[in-house]
Amino acid sequence: MKSILAKTALLPEGWASDVTVYLDEGRITDLVTGGLQDADTSVDILLPAPTNLHSHAFQRAMAGLTEQRGADKTDSFWTWRQLMFRFLDKLTPDDVQAITAQVQMEMLEAGFAAMAEFHYLHHRPGGRPYDAPAEMAQRICAAADQTGIGLTLLPVMYMQGGVDGRALAPGQVRFGNDMDGYMQIMGGAEQAVAGLAEDARLGVAPHSLRAVTPDALRHLQQFRGPLHMHLAEQQAEVEEIKAAYGARPVTWALDHLDLGPRWCLIHCTQMTRAETRGLAQSGAVAGLCPLTESSLGDGIFNAVEWADAGGTWGIGSDSNILISLKEELRTLEYSQRLVTQNRAVLATPDHSTGRVLYDMACAGGAQAAGRDAGQIAPGHWADLVALGGDATDFIGRKGDQLLDTWIFAGTDAAVSDVWAAGRHVVKDGAHVARDAITTAYRATLRRLEDVM
Repeated sequence: MKSILAKTALLPEGWASDVTVYLDEGRITDLVTGGLQDADTSVDILLPAPTNLHSHAFQRAMAGLTEQRGADKTDSFWTWRQLMFRFLDKLTPDDVQAITAQVQMEMLEAGFAAMAEFHYLHHRPGGRPYDAPAEMAQRICAAADQTGIGLTLLPVMYMQGGVDGRALAPGQVRFGNDMDGYMQIMGGAEQAVAGLAEDARLGVAPHSLRAVTPDALRHLQQFRGPLHMHLAEQQAEVEEIKAAYGARPVTWALDHLDLGPRWCLIHCTQMTRAETRGLAQSGAVAGLCPLTESSLGDGIFNAVEWADAGGTWGIGSDSNILISLKEELRTLEYSQRLVTQNRAVLATPDHSTGRVLYDMACAGGAQAAGRDAGQIAPGHWADLVALGGDATDFIGRKGDQLLDTWIFAGTDAAVSDVWAAGRHVVKDGAHVARDAITTAYRATLRRLEDVM
């Protein structure tokens, strides 16, 4: 049994002082508050650590390569996607493993304890399957084994180049599968996940209404684990779905899918007020990725109306252009301030803005990943993040002010320690395998520089 003594900790019932958390086999077994106890580790500020609910790990290596514009004055998600297709065509399984390990390490150092990998890079360049169809899924699991992150693996079903059923474009053929091919990948992914720690999970991910047929969606939602899908990210997508199905994407999903708590719908930046309320009340999680949504010009999620309707949301890093838990949360809140021209729009009478943002990121991420986490409470996985209380930003701050200060005025350097299902993977601000991970990542970037 391990133990952690925190000067201050955020518990389900609120902030508490001098809290000792006991861990066994990756789960929290007991809490003792109000008295100093002997402990294996002592920290200043202890928080539940959220799950990063949406990642395309390989895109991390593209960061900084897509900020130029050609002669056309309009650049969008769709032009960015063409650059992404050309980039991924160079990636080998070794590259993907090295990049994924770097991404997972950066997530852990930013304060995430777990991640849901929306994994769609399945095949060789040209679209031919690897000898082991789940080769790339196995590499993601190998990275998780190295980094210790809690993993929910989401192999993606990608069938067609558009809602009209057209063939996959050359840049998409590494993603594509029919149902038989997809089930082969799922079988291999299941074996790979079974080889990880007990907290690892497997889910399914129909890519989008554009890329998967209604029949396939009905089949995939019979799976019992987490279900993730991109939905209503871009205006062009809305128009394409409306032209083919006679309804906007969110409206069609509400009418034709068995939406509920197992579902995580990613982005949802193109919704009407009625769609916002309906989707929020379905119990599905909205998977928000504010930094990527800003980078790609996706639009702004209706967070205020979503919250008013009782909806649940969580945070992901999607393209991984910048991996920062606090920056994702700050960007979400600031987007709402720009739209409403008000401040602290997600705060409540009982909790500050930072507290509301953080609590929802923990709850929504855990739900979306199918993970018993998100609280410092007995029975939950010990997904924990510690902040160093000696940072000058925290002087004189207490309670919710600690979260407000970190999210809106602090830096990622405040993260001192992270535990993922009890695995102490970040110590003194650095991942325990940082040197080996960064060495492999540097070598991958140098190789890619030579072939790009």
